[in-house]
Amino acid sequence: MDTICTSDENCDLGGFQSWHSSMDQTDNSVAETMSYSRLSGDSLAYFRSNSGASALSDDNIYSDVDSPSSWQGLKTPARRALSNLRIRRHEHGFDQEIVDLDMELMKERFSKLLLGEDMSGSGLGVCSAVTISNAITNLYASIFGQHQRLEPLHPEKKLMWKREMNCLLSVCDYILEFAPTLQSLEDGTTVEVMTTRPRPDIYVNLPALKKLDAMLLEILDGFKETEFCYAERGSISANSSLSGPFRRIVQPLTPRKEDKWWLPVPCIPDNGLSEKLKKLLKQKRNCANQIYKAAMAINNEILSEMHIPESFVASLPKSGRDCIGDGIYRYMCNAEKFSPNYLLDSLNITSEHEALELADKVEASMYIWRRKICTACSKSSWEMMKDFISEMGKSNKNYLLAERAEILLFYLKQRYPELSQTTLDTSKIQYNKDVGQAVLESYSRVLEGMSFNIVAWIEDVLIADRTLECNISS
Repeated sequence: MDTICTSDENCDLGGFQSWHSSMDQTDNSVAETMSYSRLSGDSLAYFRSNSGASALSDDNIYSDVDSPSSWQGLKTPARRALSNLRIRRHEHGFDQEIVDLDMELMKERFSKLLLGEDMSGSGLGVCSAVTISNAITNLYASIFGQHQRLEPLHPEKKLMWKREMNCLLSVCDYILEFAPTLQSLEDGTTVEVMTTRPRPDIYVNLPALKKLDAMLLEILDGFKETEFCYAERGSISANSSLSGPFRRIVQPLTPRKEDKWWLPVPCIPDNGLSEKLKKLLKQKRNCANQIYKAAMAINNEILSEMHIPESFVASLPKSGRDCIGDGIYRYMCNAEKFSPNYLLDSLNITSEHEALELADKVEASMYIWRRKICTACSKSSWEMMKDFISEMGKSNKNYLLAERAEILLFYLKQRYPELSQTTLDTSKIQYNKDVGQAVLESYSRVLEGMSFNIVAWIEDVLIADRTLECNISS
């Protein structure tokens, strides 16, 4: 994995695919670009949509610091004051102002964490888990929000991303658990003592996410010199010619479902892309797609482990049938061979808003049916449940409906990969108090969005090249 996308085998990410084999069904290329954002504070909007694990950490955090120009637009008093500092590089390193600068940034970040983003200090802020989740999401938006093309990230922004993420992720170094271990004394006796170790979910997932982060940055770094360029949409007409070796903007044969008017348009040379570049683009697309699946798998796993808030449970109706409607309920009950694709085709979903609304209903009904299964099991004795657990699982109507609802939700998300997070997932994030889960969920979510965008940008270039070839041949 040290060199990105040198062959298709290098893009396999072997370990990640074996974790979640069901994610392999997402191999279809995604042609649209995701936009991820979160509103900090009371109004939260979560959208779903990364070399070695040490690649993100700076061995010497003061070895290189971005210039004050990168802080423009940051409104806090501390950063406004810091932006006026003159950073002077000496022959053998930085002066004391750099140390003071980083100390002020740490003070500001620490204060926000303690205050829960409530600058009044009245104790009305959110919990630490939500605060650090918002910090990671807002950092991603500030660094990658305006990065909308296949080109390396600006060095100052890249350094800021690594440094800030290294600081935000450092909290996981102190999330530990006690575990019994055997220790031999000098006299030969063996005693059991309690030692600390990293929590299993952080120990497994955090290094993997750091690896994915480094790989995504390396993919972008591979586009320093390309045969294509970009033009802002609307700056030139579709039939106008560009100066230099590039011809007019090519209208794709299969346009996006929703026109992303704010995205730049790729411009292809007159003779099209070279075979070498097309092969490289496909390799990078496959690699980014594997990273997308791995990040999505980690995000889904973390969300499934989060506690379901009581406010969500209280808002549910008593019957799953009331959630999804009579038509879908009858098909899910009566169909001998359940076909989620046939059901989705018959619903005639015309927008992602309708798809998200259906996803909320299906997920809520699935949770209702699973609760009824647990309630039925709790009313029986343990011996009875052991004797009839297999028969009940296969014949119980609620079990069948919950299983089919889960399958339907999976196919729905595959058909609409840009789907925002459901109400249940949003509630879990909003009311989550586990700092470790908050870090893993937000980190995997932003990496999922970054990898999805890269796949979509590469698809845009390849589609433009294929369209140009068709125009030339005709």
